[in-house]
Amino acid sequence: LLGGGEGAGDSGRQSLNSGGVSSSLNLTSPVLPARNKFEGHKDTVEDVQFHPSSPDELCSVGDDKCLLFWDARTGSAPVLKVVKAHNKDVHCVDWNPTEDHLVVTGSADHTLKLFDRRKLSSGSTGKDAIHTFTSHTAPITTVEWVPQAKGMLASGAEDNRVNIWDCSRIGARQSVDERRHGPPELIFQHAGHRSPVVDFQWNPSDPWTMVSVSDNMETDDGGTDGGTLQLWRMSDLIYRPEKDVLNELENTRAAITGGGAKPNKSSSSKDNGNSEEQKEEEEKEEEEGSAK
Repeated sequence: LLGGGEGAGDSGRQSLNSGGVSSSLNLTSPVLPARNKFEGHKDTVEDVQFHPSSPDELCSVGDDKCLLFWDARTGSAPVLKVVKAHNKDVHCVDWNPTEDHLVVTGSADHTLKLFDRRKLSSGSTGKDAIHTFTSHTAPITTVEWVPQAKGMLASGAEDNRVNIWDCSRIGARQSVDERRHGPPELIFQHAGHRSPVVDFQWNPSDPWTMVSVSDNMETDDGGTDGGTLQLWRMSDLIYRPEKDVLNELENTRAAITGGGAKPNKSSSSKDNGNSEEQKEEEEKEEEEGSAK
C-alpha cells in the first residue's frame, strides 16, 4: 500500500490519518511460508509439473539440462535425477495424465524426449529416453499432452510452429515421399504464427481445440509482427483411425458421384444365392403351368 522512501511513507500515513485511522497502525504484508522447499537443480528451474494423481509427487526441468523427480514425503532432495536429459537447457515438461509413467520434455536443442519413469534409475541420462521427437528447427518452448487422446501431445517452438505428435505411430513404415515431410509420429503442423510460439493450451471441455500465442517481434522497417492469439482446431480426418477415414471418404465420393457403396462380399454372395433359388422356383412354376 505504501510506496518506497521516507517521503512516500509520510504521505501514506497522512492519507490514512485523514481517513480517521490511527498513525500507530503497523501495516505489513502477510507472510505465507512454503510448505516444502526442494533443492537439487544447479541452474534456473524452467518448468514444473505435478503427478496427475499424486499430490506429493512432481517433476521439474531446468537450465542445468536435468530432469528431476520429487516426493514431498521423502524430504527436500530429489528421489530421481536424469542428468544431461538434453544437450542444452530444458525448457518444459509435462506428465502424461492417463499413463503416469510417461513424461515428455522439450529443450533448446530442438528436440522432445519421452521418458518412461519405470525404466529410470540413479545415473540415468538422456540416452535412457524411450524416444526422441525431431522436427522443430528452433528451441522448444512448451509441451502438453492431449487431454482427450491417449498417447498424443503437442509442442510449440521458436520456429513459429505448433506440432502435433502421435506416439502410436512411432516406428511406422513410410514411403520415400512421406519421409520428406517428417517422422511418422508427426501428424500435423500449425504454421499460422509469424513469430516464435511462446505458449499454448488445449481446451479441456472442447476436444481438439487449442489456443496458441506468439511473441511480438520487431520488423526491419521498425514495425512489429506476431504477438497474436490464435484459436484453432485441426480436422478430425487427421487423427482418426485410417480405416474409418477411408470409409468416410469412399461414402462421400459415392454420394457425390451418385454411385452406391461397394457391396460387401459376403452379402453379395448371399444375394446371388437367393437369386439362383428364386430363378429355379420360377422355372418350376412355369413347368407345372405348362403341364396343366
